[in-house]
Amino acid sequence: MAESKRVLLASPRGYCAGVDRAVETVERALDKHGAPVYVRKEIVHNRHVVDTLTDRGAVFVGETDEVPEGAIVVFSAHGVSPEVHRTAAQRSLKTIDATCPLVTKVHQEAKRFARDDYDIVLIGHEGHEEVEGTAGEAPEHIQLVDGPDAVDQVQVRDPERVVWLSQTTLSVDETMQTVHRLREKFPLLNDPPSDDICYATQNRQVAVKAMAPRCDLVIVVGSQNSSNSVRLVEVALQNGAKASHLVDYAREIDLAWLDGVTTVGLTSGASVPEVLVRGVIDLLAEHGFNDVETVTTAEETLTFALPRELRPARN
Repeated sequence: MAESKRVLLASPRGYCAGVDRAVETVERALDKHGAPVYVRKEIVHNRHVVDTLTDRGAVFVGETDEVPEGAIVVFSAHGVSPEVHRTAAQRSLKTIDATCPLVTKVHQEAKRFARDDYDIVLIGHEGHEEVEGTAGEAPEHIQLVDGPDAVDQVQVRDPERVVWLSQTTLSVDETMQTVHRLREKFPLLNDPPSDDICYATQNRQVAVKAMAPRCDLVIVVGSQNSSNSVRLVEVALQNGAKASHLVDYAREIDLAWLDGVTTVGLTSGASVPEVLVRGVIDLLAEHGFNDVETVTTAEETLTFALPRELRPARN
């Protein structure tokens, strides 16, 4: 008898509190002000979400200077530098800041350590919007380190006044490898006051680690420019999955991936709506994967209030 085909469904997966808040921010702004509402960069790194909001009248731009003077602009969940706030003010833009509160926390840490004249080592991926926003808080104090191999290039003024901060969507393991290398070079390296890796990034990685050893294939639903989604593929492969792929939609699954596979792990990045995961479950069911088992490693209850401008008025 053929072995039954099954899906292991990771929990937690999908939307985190910061993404939920950011997407709802754009929806509420459209409800309140009507189209168009301008959004600087992708509100979250997910193709489906951006396309859906575009259909509703959101206009995504690269920079604030593309927004007509006096119009409304929403800043994405990844955060912006003080320079972006300044240019928006010069153009009299009405700004609504959808920065994730966990990213804002890292910005506050950067400002505080810069005020205390520390050299700040920011662990993160060059060119990522979140890193650009954080580094912009104190450019003369911050240097970016993109992984353990970049540590050799780090130069500081005083090895007793060095602190590390990190992009919130990295892999926990890779970040700690980089911190370990930094500490070998600077034994008095200071840690941030609290862990910068976001709870949702961490939880999604833990869930994948729990199921990866049991999987012939792990499918991660998420976009190529989503740092936390890309990390989930890496985590799956590092923890025993025989193969892992990132897809935006069920239709992108190559059916050849399913050849000889009995157990498929399924998860989604923190900016992915659940409807896209359901699409993958339906496609897998069409190919005999009817048994779905949820692998739960944490319960998430955190929610964030909307930006002040969009909260319902108190009676």
